[in-house]
Amino acid sequence: MPDKHLSTQFDSELNGVSSRVMELGGLVESQIRQAIYALAQFNAEAASQVLETEGKVNQMEVDIDRELSSIIARRQPTARDLRLLMAISKTTANLERVGDEAAKIARMVRSIIDSGSARVLPASELRVAADLASGLLRKALDAFARLDTTTALAILKEDDLIDKEFDGFVRKLITYMMEDPRTISPSLDLLFLAKAIERVGDHAKNIAEFIIYVVKGADVRHSSMEQIESALK
Repeated sequence: MPDKHLSTQFDSELNGVSSRVMELGGLVESQIRQAIYALAQFNAEAASQVLETEGKVNQMEVDIDRELSSIIARRQPTARDLRLLMAISKTTANLERVGDEAAKIARMVRSIIDSGSARVLPASELRVAADLASGLLRKALDAFARLDTTTALAILKEDDLIDKEFDGFVRKLITYMMEDPRTISPSLDLLFLAKAIERVGDHAKNIAEFIIYVVKGADVRHSSMEQIESALK
């Protein structure tokens, strides 16, 4: 009977910290959406709202990490439970970094607005990659909540689309810079933005890898797609 009671408490604690991660994920998602809007519209107010949320995201990451440390110290979990707690910790860290990328985008948008060069470059074309990255993050969080390895695998494959968008955008910026040297400085600003968006996709991919780690006990980082598919069989 006592063991069952302790197990129930542990399950409750796991559910509680998992809910906190989903709350953090929702907050970071809203940051990314606002940053994308700020970029698409060159809206300084939207960019400022992203930056106002940064402190809350950072504090939530610290609180969740503290809670995880307490659970591990008190419960000393093993096997899948320990893998889950480790994955939650890594997911929390990746979400905080997504928030950092959103803040980078917001700061750069304000810088571009202040420079007066906002309308002379193809910033709107970043919207495709930004929407892909935002959607990938949303899928990753949903898959993590359900520990859905099928969706996790699809996310790993979809991340390649963001990489292709980034490469295409870089080629276009190089063309602009070659045709008009006056666009070099603002083009570099946009390159910085594109890289931040690509990193959001990378963090979503990381979360997908953590899902596979929890369910299968396999670390698939740096693995080929064939190796990952084999691990999921």
